[in-house]
Amino acid sequence: MSISPDKPTIVLVHGAFADATGWQHVILLLEAQGYFVVAVQNALTSLSDDIATTKRVIDAQSGPVVVVGHSYGGMVITGAAAGNPHVKSLVYVAAYIPDLGEAIGQLNEMFSPPPLATSIVPDAAGFLYVDRSKFHDVFCHDVPDAEARIMAATQKPINSVSFGQSLEAVAWKEVPSWSIVAKADNAINPDLERFMSQRANATTIEVDASHVPFISQPQVVVDVIKDAAQ
Repeated sequence: MSISPDKPTIVLVHGAFADATGWQHVILLLEAQGYFVVAVQNALTSLSDDIATTKRVIDAQSGPVVVVGHSYGGMVITGAAAGNPHVKSLVYVAAYIPDLGEAIGQLNEMFSPPPLATSIVPDAAGFLYVDRSKFHDVFCHDVPDAEARIMAATQKPINSVSFGQSLEAVAWKEVPSWSIVAKADNAINPDLERFMSQRANATTIEVDASHVPFISQPQVVVDVIKDAAQ
């Protein structure tokens, strides 16, 4: 692996029901292009906790940084990158792009609910999972069955309180943004993704993919990240 000192560091932030290993295809492709990549492992215990963890990772990098968030990770990067002069650009991958005071619950109510909405189950402590029998269909229908089964078995639950929490600062008002809308997304309504992308004045592409284009079409995601990095 040969890292180019002239290129920005890429910080990847996972969403709910997942962890940083989900970025494995994207990491290898970016490293092959000479990028230094860091994938944040968030605890998914609260939005504020995850923002603090991500902010610590961003602040630890030297030089310019491109911050990439998937799904709920869009909430996280929007807060964590705010006010950091080293953040060159933001990339939202089938992600929430909130404005001030907006929680995921509020955003989801703006458009008709996707299939994921009726596929989430809580545990005794209030952490949320995706029903294993529905996981492939609602989360990653364009991923091979074997890989989907592993994703379902290793899914990382999120504290339900995170879906009701909002931000006090939003980075996209100060930082150039890119967005990937997943046209076949069953976890976030694609119309909501389009609305948020347009509101953030993000450079937007649409891809015929499930909620996880970074797994099913990693080269497409890498191309967008490279665009944001240049």
